[in-house]
Amino acid sequence: MSFRLHRASVLLVLPLAFARAQDSTAFTHADSLRGSNGPARAWWDVTFYDLHVRVDPADSSIRGHNAIVYRVVAPSQEMQIDLRAPLEVDSIVQRGRVLTYRRDGDALFVTLASAPQVGARDTISVYYHGKPRAAKRAPWDGGFVWTRDSLGHPWVATANEGIGASVWWPTKELRADEPDSQRIAITVPNAIVDVSNGRLRGTTVNGDGTRTFEWFVTSPINNYDVAVNAGDYTHIGDSYRGEKGKLSLDFWPLSYHADTARKQFEQVKPMLKCFEHWFGPYPFYEDGYKLVETPHLGMEHQSAVAYGNEFKNGYRGRDLSATGWGMKWDFIIVHESGHEWFGNSITAQDPADMWVQEGFTNYAEGLYTECQSGKDAGAAYIIGSRRNIRNDRPIIAPFGVEQEGSADMYYKTGSMLHMIRQIVDDDARWRDILRGLNSTFYHKTVTGAEVRAYINRRSGIDFNPVFAQYLMTTQIPTLEYVLADSIVRYRWTNVVPGFAMPVLVTIGGVRQWLRPTEIWRTTRVSGARRGGELVVDPDFYVTRRELTRAIPDVS
Repeated sequence: MSFRLHRASVLLVLPLAFARAQDSTAFTHADSLRGSNGPARAWWDVTFYDLHVRVDPADSSIRGHNAIVYRVVAPSQEMQIDLRAPLEVDSIVQRGRVLTYRRDGDALFVTLASAPQVGARDTISVYYHGKPRAAKRAPWDGGFVWTRDSLGHPWVATANEGIGASVWWPTKELRADEPDSQRIAITVPNAIVDVSNGRLRGTTVNGDGTRTFEWFVTSPINNYDVAVNAGDYTHIGDSYRGEKGKLSLDFWPLSYHADTARKQFEQVKPMLKCFEHWFGPYPFYEDGYKLVETPHLGMEHQSAVAYGNEFKNGYRGRDLSATGWGMKWDFIIVHESGHEWFGNSITAQDPADMWVQEGFTNYAEGLYTECQSGKDAGAAYIIGSRRNIRNDRPIIAPFGVEQEGSADMYYKTGSMLHMIRQIVDDDARWRDILRGLNSTFYHKTVTGAEVRAYINRRSGIDFNPVFAQYLMTTQIPTLEYVLADSIVRYRWTNVVPGFAMPVLVTIGGVRQWLRPTEIWRTTRVSGARRGGELVVDPDFYVTRRELTRAIPDVS
């Protein structure tokens, strides 16, 4: 989509913890250039990328150009375009004229020939070449993967969410500004096939031992989602009858994995059925759904999901929840496809808010388990996954410096959403909230504040202290209590100011809700067994502490 910097529709008075997330004093000039909407970015809005890249596995080099179509939204004459070293610019051209530029680290500041008029549309083309950064631990470190399959054929892939798209093509490295559509024309040796995003519009035999595969994405797309996948692929076609009609399914495994892939990828249809139920229609019917086998583990490349899970259930054959439920489905198919809703259709404008993408997608794993094996199984998967929470640092990172927070954005946020569902205590309403997020923010970039405000508004509950507690601190709420026969006194400790999350407990065999605050409260539990204990429902990610000392008599 075109540069939609949405403001929250509800103004929130957020706890101090959210304000602290804005502190970026520890970061560098380069971090700010990359992560902020600076003056050389703010005046122009990307509408289309026309990307052409020649990929040469023989020497791990690329050469190409990107024509950037943009709309002018404010007066200016200097444009920031991002291209990471060691890639080199050959020229930057506009309307047949070569433009001058200066390089500041990985940012190119281009001086236009004249100041454009507000509302005007124009195109600038960047020609470049070089050997892009090689990803040694893709997808985590980012870059190009240059390898060969087990039969010796070249196998090339990109995976660059963390490091950014400018590691291999010139772009506006700002997640808040997506093009409305994009062409991706990739030239590779004749012996291999390129599979990129969207739909294949044509293949051209060039006569020099190469072919060009022209792919076209009709939907807005994150620039880090744009992908090269080149190898000895074969095609398996299928379709799915979903909420918006017929959805094309295209699977691209290596040729000698076709039979194995055909069997493993049977999991795609039940996954789509589940996620369409909970989240709404698959967001990219126009561009189709693809799974592409890759030499790295996986990535949420829009309409061309990267798959490298070795055709095993679990996460490379392991259950990340240690419950057994995670071995009943293929982690990469489920998790990376979940990003089509949260990550690709709904995109966080700043990686500081990556919890919006990773947290909801982690939660989607539990929902898929629920779809397959029942509500108790889905809850058990989420609860078991808490074993991976580190509580090392906040989930929300500083803004404007291209910084991600703790990896707890996955499992801890998933547990937080699971708790919010319990507190909403109405599965039909909770489903409406999840589907409403996907309809309200369809194909849009968002802030975390917008997502929080939407959940608050649609649930009718102020979850801001809960968001602050779990997203911005490493503290786990502690329910302190004193239990004497059928009387329980209780409060929250180790919490942010104003934390008053309801919690479901069982006291002496009686199940009920408590509504603790930071002030002692007292409740009588009718029918509780004498000498019984207080047990917190495991759906809640909290701790408890029984006190034996006397406390003031409160009501």
